[in-house]
Amino acid sequence: MRILIISDIHANLTALETVLDDAQAQWDYVWCLGDVVGYGPDPNECVELLRTLPHLCLAGNHDWAALGRLDIRTFNPDARKAVNWTSDTLTPDNTAYLEALPTTFVIGDYTLAHGSPREPVWEYILEPLIAALNFSHFETPYCLVGHTHQPVIYEQVSDQGETETIAPSYRQQRQLNGRRLIINPGSVGQPRDQNPDAAYAILDVETNVYEARRVPYDISAVQKRMRQNDLPERLIARLEHGW
Repeated sequence: MRILIISDIHANLTALETVLDDAQAQWDYVWCLGDVVGYGPDPNECVELLRTLPHLCLAGNHDWAALGRLDIRTFNPDARKAVNWTSDTLTPDNTAYLEALPTTFVIGDYTLAHGSPREPVWEYILEPLIAALNFSHFETPYCLVGHTHQPVIYEQVSDQGETETIAPSYRQQRQLNGRRLIINPGSVGQPRDQNPDAAYAILDVETNVYEARRVPYDISAVQKRMRQNDLPERLIARLEHGW
């Protein structure tokens, strides 16, 4: 079975539609690693499109924030404004969908979490040291995470916990080698690795072949909708820079 792995859509319908068009019929099921909403102008549209697909989805911190499950005083002012707008904009049906999302999921050789297996909703795995500390918190060979908006693979290379960082090679199939890995596909709707293109991955769970992908999308169309909804200018500008 081939899995379309997506994460951090962040209410960016244009990016999500572009990813689905780019992936075409090369997948059988979707694993979404959380943050369907937040920041972007299309929270209802993204939830509703996701709900039409065969999928499983996790809760992310922005999903929880929109539900009032997090103290948004820890968010910066622009993020708080976007959270409040999202909460006010979501329909009751889509709010109920987000409320029902789990924070972790284990399926076959894969553990899924939004942030990390240690702290599924909130922890950022941004460096090998943090990755190394997380390997003891899942039992499967592989763990898929999002949250950082940066595609990367962390590989445990010794029994002592030594961990290496592997940068993505886009459109190249990678045979997972049996070593324990933490894999981040990057963000569909708001990349933060100085590359504004939408990020996603295709995974064959029978052969354990993983392929990271990037695809450009119409950023200006998203920015126009954000301005129409009076979302913060900093959030609008960052889309074109990938940070």
